[in-house]
Amino acid sequence: MRGKVLKSCAVLAIGVMLAAANAHLAEAQAAKGPSGLPLPRFVTLKSKRVNLRIGPSSDYAVSWLYLRQGLPVEIIQEYDNWRRVRDSDGTEGWVNQSLLSGQRSALAAPWMKGKGKNIYVNMRRDPQPSSSIIAKLEPGVMMHIRECTGDWCFVNADSSEGWVAQSEIWGAYPGEAFK
Repeated sequence: MRGKVLKSCAVLAIGVMLAAANAHLAEAQAAKGPSGLPLPRFVTLKSKRVNLRIGPSSDYAVSWLYLRQGLPVEIIQEYDNWRRVRDSDGTEGWVNQSLLSGQRSALAAPWMKGKGKNIYVNMRRDPQPSSSIIAKLEPGVMMHIRECTGDWCFVNADSSEGWVAQSEIWGAYPGEAFK
């Protein structure tokens, strides 16, 4: 009898820990920065030249210079008018909020760059895996996002527009839906 009670207590303890972990995860996903906007969130670089600094002030040294307007970055922290961002390579630093835009863009599977030939992200006519392929995007190709359903994003890249699987881009979270 005592063994069953201990087992029941262990199962109950694990259940409580899992519930607490799930509550913490939901709280983290609903976290808001001082701006009142959710953290983390994706934005784009507004300018062709954006300094990435080691701290939240122009007094801090520049660690990197971005030269690509529209590049997606992820805001992971806020301090005053400064945003700590992370790029698709995992590089982190601080950018003044005036150099960021709420417009959305994405990169085609940047984690697949340099993994070999014939690796593409398929752009499809409709948001279905069986839909016809209208373009093949190389890893790292930038695209502008018009909307995401949670599974698919409607994008344009160069002169092509269509649907890409949300799991194959960096610039929208899994399950995130927006227009």
